Amino acid sequence: MPIAINPRPMSSGEREVVELILANEFPGAAELRAQVGFVQVVAKWGVDSASVDLLVLEGAPRSPGVAGVIPVDATVVDESGSLFGEILLWATDGYLSAIEYAWYGDEPPSALPDISMISIDVQA
Repeated sequence: MPIAINPRPMSSGEREVVELILANEFPGAAELRAQVGFVQVVAKWGVDSASVDLLVLEGAPRSPGVAGVIPVDATVVDESGSLFGEILLWATDGYLSAIEYAWYGDEPPSALPDISMISIDVQA
């Protein structure tokens, strides 16, 4: 269950991850990129969770036809190069709605990874 927080702008780390994913071309990407400056973080997915819910403020363009997980694979590897997890960027009704950090180990990460640890592949 998400934990509501006082709305805040995305942190620099959150913004870097979102911008890295949205730097790729797919249908609706341009409109989603234009939303980044309008995004507020409104909830955390748990007390120490790196995953957050987003809200796009009025004035940002809607990305028609974009819903669900953004079609970009963002795989996370640890310092040794081992697969650690993935970042899923979500949209609802054409607006950015969440950053999910899914991990593959026993201990959940408390922060998003540095973008140097993320490998990007656009889904066909």
